[in-house]
Amino acid sequence: MITRMSELFVRTLRDDPADAEVPSHKLLIRAGYVRPVAPGLYSWLPLGLRVLRKIERIVREEMNAIGGQEILLPALLPRAPFEATNRWTEYGESVFRLQDRRGNDYLLGPTHEELFTLMVKGEYSSYKDFPLVLYQIQNKYRDEVRPRAGILRVREFLMKDSYSFDIDDAGLAASYHAHREAYQRIFDRLQVRYVIVSAVSGAMGGSASEEFLAESPVGEDTFVRCRESGYAANVEAVTTARPAPLPIDGLPEPVVYDTGDTPTIASLVEWANSVDLGRTITAADTLKNVMLKIREPGGDWELLAIGLPGDREIDERRLAVALAPADYVLLGDDDFAKYPFLVKGYIGPKSLRENNVRYLVDPRVVEGSSWITGADAPGQHVVGLVAGRDFSADGTIEAAEVRDGDPSPDGAGPLISARGIEIGHIFQLGRKYTDAFAADVLGEDGKPVRLTMGSYGIGVSRLVAVIAEQHHDELGLRWPSSVAPFDVHLVIANKDAEARAGAAELAGNLDRLSVDVLLDDRQASPGVKFTDAELLGVPWIVVVGRGWADGVVELRNRFSGQTREVSVGGSLAPEIAAAVAG
Repeated sequence: MITRMSELFVRTLRDDPADAEVPSHKLLIRAGYVRPVAPGLYSWLPLGLRVLRKIERIVREEMNAIGGQEILLPALLPRAPFEATNRWTEYGESVFRLQDRRGNDYLLGPTHEELFTLMVKGEYSSYKDFPLVLYQIQNKYRDEVRPRAGILRVREFLMKDSYSFDIDDAGLAASYHAHREAYQRIFDRLQVRYVIVSAVSGAMGGSASEEFLAESPVGEDTFVRCRESGYAANVEAVTTARPAPLPIDGLPEPVVYDTGDTPTIASLVEWANSVDLGRTITAADTLKNVMLKIREPGGDWELLAIGLPGDREIDERRLAVALAPADYVLLGDDDFAKYPFLVKGYIGPKSLRENNVRYLVDPRVVEGSSWITGADAPGQHVVGLVAGRDFSADGTIEAAEVRDGDPSPDGAGPLISARGIEIGHIFQLGRKYTDAFAADVLGEDGKPVRLTMGSYGIGVSRLVAVIAEQHHDELGLRWPSSVAPFDVHLVIANKDAEARAGAAELAGNLDRLSVDVLLDDRQASPGVKFTDAELLGVPWIVVVGRGWADGVVELRNRFSGQTREVSVGGSLAPEIAAAVAG
């Protein structure tokens, strides 16, 4: 079927939307692929929906190839299953909650582990029914604090979520590996540049997880990698290369100094280098203690102190992961006023221990390391406080920022950072959800076996924006052929009746060769048509213009930028079809 632009529901825009921050947001709206409805909510217009459906098709094909069976569960979900796994509380304000007319609680599903587990438990009872992979492609909902970047971060989005069920850990490992390879095939077919990184499981739970990140400077995820070894991880999942313990014998005793007005690391370092401490002092020689209060779900607020080298800052993403599912807040002036033993800018381990404040330190604070830190009194610091001799912590915490040049956890070389957009996440959930619902089946020996699970997500609608981010130029979109809304954009740039008739005949011939054609038959100027063709980004542009009188049409490859003339004749449509087929 030939689609005519004179009939297509599309209006292109010449100017970028005022609120657009990233290229995909600008181009998808300008080209008429999507339209905003409210913050984080978008309508899909015919062109955008065509791209979305093609991505869905590729996802389905690869999921079916590993034995996945597609189902569809409701998006409106009851409270009870999420109470059983404690995620009703853990999700906090990040989900949409509502009540029906009888006062029963529901949420709009952000993910469906609970419902899939209950369904499998209700349907299957024997080990013979496994392994099992079920999946759905469905709208999900999350109450984003600040939706941004068009369809990259929204409140309603289309997601493929699949779930594997196995009777043992070896089966889970096989299912996980099969999904990992399927994801690689999916993203390769979509021509997305991506990296696989170690990740944290968060509220999903489980023993292991990996993220697929599309490399992009507009990405909200920071990841690091080591070029020497190939190690790659989301910054939230990086484990610090812990230094070896140092000998304590022979180290001088700590000394308390009057340091004057030195509440900051910079002022403390300046003081330390103004007196004779026997060496040059840097911020890395100081130990700063950051105060916060935390609250476990359903609990009360408690104080927590985190000690880290003074040249490092807290990375709140890593901190949130390290403390999850607890909430946390950095202490403010009002909080400090409630605890006189906390002298802001001069906090040290001694006062924390004496007042039973839980104290976690960065892994670099190893036994035998010597520090300059607060002495718990205004204008005083202690020099030479040794970990393991003069103070101890209640444990370590991965909360400090990760920087370029830090040693890779595998010891192979330095880390370098980059930005990425999360497009897929795979989890080895284990038995978190099957334990919650006692999802057992009879094993081969007739005894109950607890099922083990994997969970695997792909952001289908987000991929539209990701591909647009990676495949565009200053003129507009450049869709890979696998997801383009049409195969050929046929532009009539000649008002001659014979040329218009020839273009219509060419479109018909291409259609009969199963080439999906967008025919620009509008009564618009050639300039407008060319601009729109570049903006829409269909991989092949055929121009029926002035060359028609000389027996040629122009064939442009939007993806590579190459242009050539093709002779008009009986072989024209097959030649174009062959070019489209690659």
